[in-house]
Amino acid sequence: MRKNRIERVRLMLSGFDVEGILFFEKANIRYLTGFTGCDGALFVGGERLFLLVDGRYITQAKDEAAGCDVVEFKDRTEGMAGIISDLSLKRIGIESPAISLDQYLTLQERVGDVSLTPLSERIERIRMIKDAEEASSLREAAIMAARALEETLEHIRPGVTERDIAAILEMKMREAGSEKPSFETIVASGSNAALPHAVPGFREIQDGDFVIIDYGTVCGGYHSDETCTFAMGGADEKQAAVYAIVKGAHDKAVDSVKAGVFCRDIDKIARTYIDDAGYGGYFSHGTGHGVGLNIHEPPRVSEREEGVLEEGMVITVEPGIYIPDLWGVRIEDTIMVEKDGCEILTKTPKDLKIL
Repeated sequence: MRKNRIERVRLMLSGFDVEGILFFEKANIRYLTGFTGCDGALFVGGERLFLLVDGRYITQAKDEAAGCDVVEFKDRTEGMAGIISDLSLKRIGIESPAISLDQYLTLQERVGDVSLTPLSERIERIRMIKDAEEASSLREAAIMAARALEETLEHIRPGVTERDIAAILEMKMREAGSEKPSFETIVASGSNAALPHAVPGFREIQDGDFVIIDYGTVCGGYHSDETCTFAMGGADEKQAAVYAIVKGAHDKAVDSVKAGVFCRDIDKIARTYIDDAGYGGYFSHGTGHGVGLNIHEPPRVSEREEGVLEEGMVITVEPGIYIPDLWGVRIEDTIMVEKDGCEILTKTPKDLKIL
């Protein structure tokens, strides 16, 4: 599969009018070579494939990145400049979103009159379509996440803090087999639940709270992403009504997912549902995003995304309503796009659950 991925990149060279592409984003390097180290660079040319790493990763790179010429560097920029010079290259594509302006200018200075072309849009999207190996890891990550959350729910009760719940859930994710949390776990209760990216604090759970839990596991480098909103002790009439609105927006959007649909149309379906219910001003973020080796990656599911869903893409659908100083609701599933529909990867039921 990795050989096929490299060949896809090589087919892009003529379209960009370059002789090779330099990759810096560690997720792309892992995707193309299998190398899991945290630092390095990858050169993909028409015939040559060089993985540049420092001395810490030489043995690991040779073990993981079969088919690559592994090159040790003491200074990464000098190492890249050396390869460009040795191959007498004149036109190189640069994975520009993954390096700083200072790094770009330094490399340009080292290579002299060689043309360095910043590449962004298509490079960012090479991982959008998941293959069978990736899909397997994504499914397993979702299964581990659901198991961990189920084992955590019994610990959620009045008097327990958000931080305690987050710590328990992250321990349960490790016990389920996760390599690490997908991101810093969000546990937000009461008025904190009105903050889409709340940080778990020392607030104690109280009866009548909505408790938002946004979390994920990692399997084989691939992330799960799921948000559940629970009611502690019970939900009043307004809470139940708002939860039903978010659930309706979520379900309508998920039901609309299939190959050929514009990403912005999925966002519009969820946003219109919430707007028609009178809460449009309380839905403050996009409806979703791609998931894979990174927790956020293309495509975006937002009103500004021009892309079209394709079979094999994996996205989230996560509408929410956040009422300042009161509470919030978010419901999120990760789903895989199919030709005539989708597969919901995340496993926790999304009907309102009273704890």
